[in-house]
Amino acid sequence: MRAGRPRGFCVEDALDRAMTVFWRNGYEGASMSELTVAMGINSPSLYACFGNKEGLFRAVLERYDERRKSFMEYVVAASDVGQMAERFLHGVADFAADTSGKNPPGCLLLQSGLSCGEESIPDELARHRAEKEMMLRGKIEAARKKGELSKDTDPASLARYLITVSNGMCVQAASGTTAKELHAVADLALKAWPATTAKLSKKKSRAAISV
Repeated sequence: MRAGRPRGFCVEDALDRAMTVFWRNGYEGASMSELTVAMGINSPSLYACFGNKEGLFRAVLERYDERRKSFMEYVVAASDVGQMAERFLHGVADFAADTSGKNPPGCLLLQSGLSCGEESIPDELARHRAEKEMMLRGKIEAARKKGELSKDTDPASLARYLITVSNGMCVQAASGTTAKELHAVADLALKAWPATTAKLSKKKSRAAISV
């Protein structure tokens, strides 16, 4: 069988550059010319590798999830759901406000789909956000079964609470709110978290995750 022609560029690097364009301009605002220039490739190469703009965007979302994978693993590996909530919200405060110049502040899953007229794009973004919510919910459900939380605890609502707070923090970060200010918001949000049978550490456990 005849070997395919070498692609001639690093897909991961190209996706990271395209990610920044989508993040800053949104899906609809990101033009093909901007994307190809940022990626350092020509249009035929983009179409050959990703099919079209939507295919490229879907690949960017998968790349984004891969870069966030270690953070979510750290969050759900917490010893109890109180620490999980703490790790999640304070971790979001860190990476949403300080991306070390790699990306704009905030969250790609929120900013890239604002005012998007194509139905498939908001749906795809919602799916990616829902995956993270389900990870949090699974941890909460397990805690309730173990008796760590009361039987009348609603895991779905608690997981949605964390996601809602984190989404708001990301929007604020995109508007210039600092990490310090976001950590203060996280502290306030955690005061509403239900008490557990486990003893929670008074020292915040914040994730130093490269994104």
